[in-house]
Amino acid sequence: VPLQAFGGGLVQPGGSLTLSCAASERTFSRNTWGWFRQAPGKEREFVAAFRRGNNRAYYEDSVRGRFTISRDNAKNTVYLQMNSLQPEDTAVYSCAAGNAILSTTSSARGYDSWGQGTLVTVSS
Repeated sequence: VPLQAFGGGLVQPGGSLTLSCAASERTFSRNTWGWFRQAPGKEREFVAAFRRGNNRAYYEDSVRGRFTISRDNAKNTVYLQMNSLQPEDTAVYSCAAGNAILSTTSSARGYDSWGQGTLVTVSS
């Protein structure tokens, strides 16, 4: 399995959660890593990405300042630290890897390996 995501669960509004995505060494070598989410009844949307080439992180506007994407090269793992969670963050979160060009960093088109989703529910 190229990618496996972990860490979803139920959290109260204002709480924090960290998702992790473990990869095979081959998949981990891709130049771009991303997190996407899909809420019930909505289309999948970009959340965050990290590009190895320029060592930069990219975020969707609604999560910038609250979410942080990071990677542990020794563990072939990418993380999504989520703080100040709100009910509108409730969704199935999926990790993805690919050799995206810069213009497709926030598009699913830039990724060709996907992990199974993990459900994050923000509710009191």
